[in-house]
Amino acid sequence: MSDWFTSARHEQLREEVRGFAEREIRPKIAEMESARTVEHGLSRLIARQGWLGATIPVEYGGMGAGHLAKTIIIEELSRVSAAMGAMVQASQLGVAKILHYGDDAQKKTWLPAIAAGRCLPTIAVTEHESGGHVLGMTATAVRDGEDYVLNGRKVYVGNSHVGDLHGVVVRTGPGSRGLSAFLVEADRPGCRLAPEQPTLGLHGFSFGELIFDNCRVPASHRLGEEGDGLSVAYSSSVLYGRANLTAVSLGIHQALLDETSRFCTERKRYGEPLHALPNIKIKLGQMQSRLMTARLTAYHAAHLLDRGHPCDAELMNAKAVNVESALDSARNAMEIHAATGLFTHRPIERYLRDAHHTLAPAGTTDIQHLRLAEHALGTTRGSWAARHRQVTTGS
Repeated sequence: MSDWFTSARHEQLREEVRGFAEREIRPKIAEMESARTVEHGLSRLIARQGWLGATIPVEYGGMGAGHLAKTIIIEELSRVSAAMGAMVQASQLGVAKILHYGDDAQKKTWLPAIAAGRCLPTIAVTEHESGGHVLGMTATAVRDGEDYVLNGRKVYVGNSHVGDLHGVVVRTGPGSRGLSAFLVEADRPGCRLAPEQPTLGLHGFSFGELIFDNCRVPASHRLGEEGDGLSVAYSSSVLYGRANLTAVSLGIHQALLDETSRFCTERKRYGEPLHALPNIKIKLGQMQSRLMTARLTAYHAAHLLDRGHPCDAELMNAKAVNVESALDSARNAMEIHAATGLFTHRPIERYLRDAHHTLAPAGTTDIQHLRLAEHALGTTRGSWAARHRQVTTGS
């Protein structure tokens, strides 16, 4: 099925990433699960492979390989470690804002550094009180001469404790045109991190809290014009966030099927492999069916995005289908493993925990369904994919 969309270059990239993940990441999983803190060294090693530059044009030192290539990279990393897949997806999300809204100087300064793995970017939008209601944010930026002064807090920031460059959306005025976006270096005075908090899953990845206390940022660090902040947030979420979380879910889903199939072959019941039991085989068949459908929706959406076609609905659907099907298959896997799945010497419980982390970012399934209903009713307000065709296709 994947051959319908992938080229020899894509499959070569898949083998490269898969081999790296097995050699470099899998041996460190037990340590990451035990430490439950951000894995700095491995994050930097992955960044140096150049994969953060999958969608960065060659002229800025990137791969120029597109969104399907990015999907494959995140999927293959997540098949071994969803935490490291999440690290790459969060960095890729940080790329989007610069590609879409950065000026020439910002692109020349930051995109080559990201592509080379010298800079891990983030995007910081969400706040405690507003959640997914972007317009409810209260963090502010006030113009003061040639600078802006930022105050407030941002939460659930992917790569918070390993990131070098934060893309921060804050309020500069009232209403929907009162949001603006800024590039803020992690070591800039007035920008600090809240202590890292333990989480359900994705151990090794950080998605914590940034605190801005009279953080002075040059006006030249503003992305786009004042009032572009909502567009920065929404376009990054739709075109990158949904696709990226889709890829993480897809990798977890593949890992669930691989491990459960292996267990059903190795474990014996009544003198036969476990999969000889009809109810077990049915559950495996359900997992296989879900995975095939999930991959089709993921690759189809990325394929359309690479070609600059309107595909906002396909990206929403891919996120919803992949997240929900991975969670359903995680339950099947736990049912098949029974009590064995409750112990950490097998990775099923880790896959289950990690899968839950893909639900909320870039919009829950309820949010995707609400937006898809608008698509069905013909009440959508244009297409982000069509609007940003040049930067999504490089043409």
